[in-house]
Order: sequence, then structure tokens, then C-alpha cells
Amino acid sequence: MKKQRSFQEYRAIDLAIFAVMLALFEFVIIKASTGMYADQLYTVSLAAAMTSIVYMRWGFWGGIHAALAGFVYCTFLNGTGEQYLIYIFGNLFSLAAVPLLRKVGYERVREGKFLSLMFPALVWFLMQIGRSVISVALGVDPSTAIVFFATDSLSLLFTLVIIWIVRRLDGVYENQRHYLLRIHEENEKENPEE
Repeated sequence: MKKQRSFQEYRAIDLAIFAVMLALFEFVIIKASTGMYADQLYTVSLAAAMTSIVYMRWGFWGGIHAALAGFVYCTFLNGTGEQYLIYIFGNLFSLAAVPLLRKVGYERVREGKFLSLMFPALVWFLMQIGRSVISVALGVDPSTAIVFFATDSLSLLFTLVIIWIVRRLDGVYENQRHYLLRIHEENEKENPEE
């Protein structure tokens, strides 16, 4: 009989896989944008998309990925200390979306055509608000802080497209406790004698 993983082990492995994917995708995007597209006014990041997926899968644990996204972004762009603070702590404002996700219900958000896209849009919006608030707290002119919304608007589009795609993949955009119970019940129905 093979050893089954505990729920905590499964969560740790899953969180690590998403962290590696986030870092790898951000690296590729940043290298492409600083090379071929260095003169563009817009930035593209998968921070909101990946964080939204992890929030859906694990709730508040996705805060790790929100902070990691800011750290990775600044590291690959050789950011200043202030930029690290702005992007790491600014991204953490998106944690405010998790209580709303819990209140509305993971399944309702996952299955709803409108809600499934509104949640990641909220995550993106809260990240921009957070970055603006932190930058103002660090002394940036409030009118300049609004630039985060404009320059990162393509990321919102990418976030919505990514979530639209992954919500169609079984178990990806789904609370993992619900997913594991659902899979277990399906296996019980197919193999009742085991």
C-alpha cells in the first residue's frame, strides 16, 4: 500500500509549484519586456492572475504569492528598496479580497460567469490601490501614484483571459479542499467495493 500525502503536504507542494511557475513566468515576461518591448509605456505581469488562482485554491495562503510576485518583479528589474516596499506590500492589499471570496462562496465565484472574472479584477484593483497607497506613504505625489493603474492595465486584460481559460480546467480554479472531497466522492462511486 502506497503512502498517501497529508493535506498539509499536498498544500505545501501545490503552493511551491505555483510559486515556481509565478517566478518563471514573471522572469520570461520581464526579459521579453525589457528586451523587445523596452520602449512601451505598459507593463505586463501575471501577479494578479496567479495570486487569484492561489486565493481560490487556498484562501489566505495566496498572500505568499502576492508578496512573492512583488519581490520577483523588483528583483528581475533591479528595483530600489522603495520599489520592493511598494510592490510587495502593495500586492498584499489584495488579501482583502479573500474574506469577500469566503463570504460569497468559493463555488459560487468559481462557477459564476460574472463572479469568476470579477474576483480576479478585484485582486488586480486591490494590488494597484495598495501600490498607490504605499507609494504615497513613501512620499510620492498622489497624482503620480495613479500611474500604476494606467501602466498595468494590460495585466488586467491578461488576468481576465487567464482566469477565463483556467476556470475550464478541472480543479485548477477551485478550492482544493472542495476539489479533493469531490474527487474522493467520484472515486467512491466508481469503485464502491474498495
